[in-house]
Amino acid sequence: MDAGVDTLQKALQINLDLRWYGTIAEIGAGQEVARWFFRAGGAAGTVAKSMSAYDMAVSDAVYGKADRYVSKGRLQAMLDLEFQLNLDRLGEERGDDTSFFAFADTVVARSYRGGNECHGWMGVKFQSHPRDEPSQIVLHVRMLDAEAAQQQEALGVVGVNLLHAAFFQHHEPERLVESLLDRLTTGRIEIDLIEMKGIEFRAVDNRLMALTLVQLGLSGAAMLGPDRQVLQPSEALRKKAVLVERGSFRPPTVVNIDMLEAARATFADDPRVAGRDVVLLTELTMANLRAGGDVVDRKDFLARADLMAACGLTTLISDYVAYHRLGAYLAWRTDGPIGMVMGVPSLIDLFDEAHHADLPGGILESFGRLLKNDLRLFVYPMLRDGEVVTVDTVRVSDELQPLYDYLNGRGSFVGLDNYKPDYLPILSRDVLRRIPTDDTTWESMVPPEVAELIRKRGFFGCQRVR
Repeated sequence: MDAGVDTLQKALQINLDLRWYGTIAEIGAGQEVARWFFRAGGAAGTVAKSMSAYDMAVSDAVYGKADRYVSKGRLQAMLDLEFQLNLDRLGEERGDDTSFFAFADTVVARSYRGGNECHGWMGVKFQSHPRDEPSQIVLHVRMLDAEAAQQQEALGVVGVNLLHAAFFQHHEPERLVESLLDRLTTGRIEIDLIEMKGIEFRAVDNRLMALTLVQLGLSGAAMLGPDRQVLQPSEALRKKAVLVERGSFRPPTVVNIDMLEAARATFADDPRVAGRDVVLLTELTMANLRAGGDVVDRKDFLARADLMAACGLTTLISDYVAYHRLGAYLAWRTDGPIGMVMGVPSLIDLFDEAHHADLPGGILESFGRLLKNDLRLFVYPMLRDGEVVTVDTVRVSDELQPLYDYLNGRGSFVGLDNYKPDYLPILSRDVLRRIPTDDTTWESMVPPEVAELIRKRGFFGCQRVR
């Protein structure tokens, strides 16, 4: 079915297909998904059971205790139990002809008081064929409508889309992802995590699915852990202090790592950081991944993701070219202090007024948004004509130098003087140029684990080591 098909028609198509039979279990925003199937008619052929478990004591009694009720762990407990109950209760009687499924969601919609984060976890565990091993899709969604009723409606639509996509598009993962917002807009629902696993998705790299979410605009950002798994940003950053370094990381160099480590050491002296875990993020923007074109080289993206994982780093993929938008994104997900790590060239680039023309207040509005909540820029020096340029010796255009001096004087820019001088001449573009050649000096310019992986996997044109 095409992307314009009505949600009710999707529910009816599932109801009329006698292969699918299972459970819909929902916590937190009503029976929004189940309602579509009952409205469509013929639900007796699809829904073995629908249930809510609003009361925490009831939820605990059914699914076991949980530290947080709106969490991936709670969702997984729901999926596992309900799917297994279907097999246990119905497998012998109709298992030869039926593909069983369990759909679940656990969400928090807008409260009467308002102001709360409106989000939730949603997933489906299903057999694509009778007696088959199960496959699973899990989403994290944020509901963006202003009213609870609208949020509930949007949640129901996403749930129907997920079930329809799982049943009819599991062999085309990217089309599956694209169909999740059918009949919705990104102004109503954001999906910032998707994870596929099981027999039907054994060839799927969830990092590419995370990239797809951002490419399609289903989310402004997605996050990858150092274990190469997708992460839910709010959970990964909650109550943490955050340092983020934007770059191409093609490849990550010893300079990139030293920038983060130098910033971490300086950041630790901030009283606001005391007692908090510090998360180090490397950020790749979609503009960087597209490299001036319209298409992302996925092989190149995975190479960079693998190399940053080898360094033990968490990676953020974002569509936020403007630094103030990145700052706002992070501030929404943690109440801890935030620092951005950059080199002097990037700081100078921030004082190019052309980069702020989209804001009515221009560069003043941009810096106002960026530096609110006492966000600070940790600035690594650069080498220019044999001289070290630091935050205290930077010169920008004459008309903007007073603004620069004011911001520097108020402590918005933190110069990193704990850098390694030998690293200053190293540039990523020089490393990249040397990798495909016989010049092996590049190997000392990147962390050992990066050099090893580049040689082993033949990244960036390197002659692969057998």
